[in-house]
Amino acid sequence: MATKAEPPARARGRKAETRLGLVRRARRINRVLAETYPDAHCELNFATPFELLVATVLSAQTTDARVNLTTPALFARYPGPEDLAAANPEDVEEILRPTGFFRAKTKSVMGLSAALRDRFGGEVPGRLEDLVTLPGVGRKTANVVLGNAFDVPGITVDTHFGRLARRFDWTTDSDPVRVEQEIGELIPRKDWTMLSHRLIWHGRRICHARRPACGACPLTRLCPSFGEGPTDEETARKLVKPGPFS
Repeated sequence: MATKAEPPARARGRKAETRLGLVRRARRINRVLAETYPDAHCELNFATPFELLVATVLSAQTTDARVNLTTPALFARYPGPEDLAAANPEDVEEILRPTGFFRAKTKSVMGLSAALRDRFGGEVPGRLEDLVTLPGVGRKTANVVLGNAFDVPGITVDTHFGRLARRFDWTTDSDPVRVEQEIGELIPRKDWTMLSHRLIWHGRRICHARRPACGACPLTRLCPSFGEGPTDEETARKLVKPGPFS
C-alpha cells in the first residue's frame, strides 16, 4: 500500500536541492524501483544479439508485444544477417507490415544485415561506436543491445525513461544524449541497464504520460512531481496497468 506523501517539495517552497541530495535521492529511487520490479527485464523476445538488434529497430513507433508477434516468422525465414541481407524486400515488407512503417523498417533491417555481413563478419559488434554506424541504429538501440546481449552497462533513453527522469527532476533536458549523460552521473555505471528497465517498467505500469497513478506509486515521498495524477489511492489503483507488455 502506498504511503501518504507530503506535498511536492517545490510546492512547499523548500530550498533548492543540493547536488549531493539529488544523487542520494536518485539512488534511493533506483533502490525502491528495484524492490518494486525485481523481475524487470527487456520485454523484447530474442535468442541472439542479432535478433535483439533487429527487434529493437522494429520496436520504433509500435509496442514490444507487436514486435514479439512479428519476429518469430521473420527469424524463422531469415535466421542470420546473411539471410536477411539477401532477402526479397517485398517479402520482408509483408512480414513487417503489422509493425507499421514497414518499408522504412525493411530498409533498415536489411541494410544493417548487409553491413554486419560486409563489415563485421556477420557478427553483431559489442561496441557502441560500431553499432551506431549500422543503418537505423542510434544510441538508444545500441544501448539496448549492449546492455541485454553483451552485459555492457548502458542507459536506454526511450520516451518513458525521459519522461520519468524529468518528473524526478534528475534532468530538465529533452535531448536523449544529454539525458543519458546527466543520469549517468547520478547512478553507478553497473546499474545503468537495470535502471533503464525499471524506469521503462514504471512508466508503462504506473507513471503514465497523461494520468500517472500517483496515489498508487511507491515513490510518493521521493518524487517532486507527486500530484500530477490522482493522489487518492483507490482512484490511482484503477490507472495501474499490471502488464506484462511482451
